[in-house]
Amino acid sequence: MSEVKPGFARDWVEFFDPNDPKEIFKCDLTWLTSYWTCIYGNGCQGVFKNQPYGGCCTEGAMYTDKDDEARTDEIAKHLTADMWQFYAQARPKKRDGKLNISEKDEDGERKTRNVEDGCIFLNRKDHKAPGYGGSFGCVLHHLAIKEKLHFVDTKPDVCWQLPLRRSFETREVGEREYSVTVIGEYERLTWGDGGEDFDWYCTSNTEAHVGKEPVYISNRYELQKLMGEAAYAELARRCDLRMTGIRDAQSRSLPLFVIQHPATLAAQKK
Repeated sequence: MSEVKPGFARDWVEFFDPNDPKEIFKCDLTWLTSYWTCIYGNGCQGVFKNQPYGGCCTEGAMYTDKDDEARTDEIAKHLTADMWQFYAQARPKKRDGKLNISEKDEDGERKTRNVEDGCIFLNRKDHKAPGYGGSFGCVLHHLAIKEKLHFVDTKPDVCWQLPLRRSFETREVGEREYSVTVIGEYERLTWGDGGEDFDWYCTSNTEAHVGKEPVYISNRYELQKLMGEAAYAELARRCDLRMTGIRDAQSRSLPLFVIQHPATLAAQKK
């Protein structure tokens, strides 16, 4: 198991939003054409070694806004005791009150509640209780599978977006101002000082670069939600061209003048 060093060079592409000439998308092709995939339950070590089955769910999820919290609260009402380990702890404090699933962090920001050193929605491995038959992992993810939904529609925003990262910039060109939406990798560095405390992290680890499809395809639905369908279609077109160029260069043993994700390259050499 090996994690590549951060700060490596990347290829980026920019294009205008087909629906808005003042909106620019800046996308990390190195990440989006990598073969990263989520390996939770299949080799994921968890960000902290003392919680190997906690994945990236050990500290709860920050809500993006009030709507995100309200949506999560509404979805949680569909969870049942037989599938959710912390069903009892989430019951409202008052009759007909809101579920007790949220709290404030040390900075006063709203997030999912922590229970027993992990997110309240994280079923712990090997948990057993009368009437409980759920699996370990995010119960909101399990709900999506049960209801034949995509987990984008059941999880808090940050949970379904990671490890994709959407950020925003403003660019001034003469007297014009453009809004730039950046689509990239939520790499270890992005977590700031907290990222240095992680014992393991997936996006730069060769163990997680074993997907059957590149990220722009395997995470199509998430990217469409982040960008809009028209912008995603343009991104996919450019990624397709890049992948074709890579395959052509490899088949003819030509020098490759694109920057590939080092974790994907290392994984392919194993």
